[in-house]
Amino acid sequence: MEISEDPQLFVDGASRFDIQQGELGDCWLLAAVANLTLNHGLFSQIVPDDQGFGDKYAGVFHFRFWQYGRWVDVVVDDRLPTVYGKLVFLHSSQENEFWSALFEKAYAKLHGSYEALKGGTTCEAMEDFTGGVTEMFELNEAPPNLFMIIMKAYERSSLMACSIEPDPSVLEAQTPEGLVKGHAYSVTRVKYIDIETPNTTGKIPLIRLRNPWGNEAEWNGPWSDKSPEWRFIPASEKEEIGLTFDDDGEFWMSYRDFIKYFSRLEICNLNPDSLTEDQVEAGKRKWEMSMFEGEWVRGVTAETFGHNPQYIITLVDPDEDDDEHKCTLIVALMQKNRRAQRRMGVECLTVGFAIYHIKEPESAPKPLDLNFFKFNASVARSPSFINLREVSCRFKLPPGVYCIVPSTFEANEEGEFILRVFSENKNHMEEHDEEVGLGEIDARV
Repeated sequence: MEISEDPQLFVDGASRFDIQQGELGDCWLLAAVANLTLNHGLFSQIVPDDQGFGDKYAGVFHFRFWQYGRWVDVVVDDRLPTVYGKLVFLHSSQENEFWSALFEKAYAKLHGSYEALKGGTTCEAMEDFTGGVTEMFELNEAPPNLFMIIMKAYERSSLMACSIEPDPSVLEAQTPEGLVKGHAYSVTRVKYIDIETPNTTGKIPLIRLRNPWGNEAEWNGPWSDKSPEWRFIPASEKEEIGLTFDDDGEFWMSYRDFIKYFSRLEICNLNPDSLTEDQVEAGKRKWEMSMFEGEWVRGVTAETFGHNPQYIITLVDPDEDDDEHKCTLIVALMQKNRRAQRRMGVECLTVGFAIYHIKEPESAPKPLDLNFFKFNASVARSPSFINLREVSCRFKLPPGVYCIVPSTFEANEEGEFILRVFSENKNHMEEHDEEVGLGEIDARV
């Protein structure tokens, strides 16, 4: 059955307003897709623009996603789930625009089915779109410099989303302030806004958010659409931020209210390769990244803690703007292929990692032995062992040599993983395996 007489892949390009949630419980995915539309270079890598419903249309579309260290191409046909001729899952506000519905279908195929997309974290989707490393911040424990972290993330074109702790008795309950519990929102802009009141002038930290529903379900507090606070913002500033008051699910709020009413913030720091040349030339900063694949194998690397895989990382230069002369480090441990295997009863392992300072690397055993772990405490570690696809954490460490040890909570559990480290300056990372002796060289060689 034909859904549209004039189908288009894009109508006036792709935008966050093309994301209208359907009957599938995948708002975690849609918040990430809305974020993706803000990064046009990255979007075109994932949704190639050399396809459409034109003369050479063959009934198929292809999309590219990052999966465990490599990019994969996913091809889908143009058949979409409908009821009475209407799309039942993700759709655009334009009835003849289909890129978003086809995108959701391709992502469902990547993970095995639409059913596999019910429930998830925006972190997971953002990583699959970028190859980036995600961080989660519980906003009731927000670090003092969180707004600066958010500002730096925005400057690096990071994807960001947030949510409010769900009400267990009501599905997506709405708060008196107009926010929806248990629902994922996209962070679409972060800025210190110039403000001029009769008594003072200065700057105020504001954050712009978007609800994937794309309707009037918006924040109704200070700095919401048409709130009186906007009277004190210069016209030039309003024009620069593209201020509108439409019922489109998008709104501004103060940083103070943001950390008061929201529970969790997720930031996806982009893989350095995800930045286009134009973004780099425009001054977008990028991370330095190291990555290793490994596995826990029963009887080899899945016994006691000392038998876990080990990775040495050397940090040389502190951050440019750090008064403490320390190095920012984001460590991420990801389990491989767990969502696709969920229908077979395979759940995520409970995993985490620890970081040890090696004060005398020249004389340290290789790999570090039980004696080392007995007399040396970790200097940093993941906040907890958790059964998510990925556990990650941000650290500030002095320059030096460190060993990262990824592990499962229970001994003798098997699984594959990817360990990635992002730093502001270059780092050197290597596996810390046993040295294999080559013996004496044959004189005849």
